[in-house]
Amino acid sequence: MKVEYSKKAAKYISALDRPTKQRIKAGIEGLTEQPPKGDIKTLQGYSDGRKRLRIGKYRIIFNITSDGKIEILYIINVDSRGDIYK
Repeated sequence: MKVEYSKKAAKYISALDRPTKQRIKAGIEGLTEQPPKGDIKTLQGYSDGRKRLRIGKYRIIFNITSDGKIEILYIINVDSRGDIYK
């Protein structure tokens, strides 16, 4: 499975401290497994089937799409719980 990041998500992850970065990366690696690991819920109000992964106080909004034979895990956004749903 290929992992792609939006510009916003990559910028947020790069600004985090090292231990938090490692927790976020480990969570994203868990999403590439079959079945995906972690506290995952489908978000309401979106027709593209986006989901969220909870890692402590952080939320990762992602979508899994299939491009023919390759599955793509697209990380839409990463932020703290209070700011991500705005």
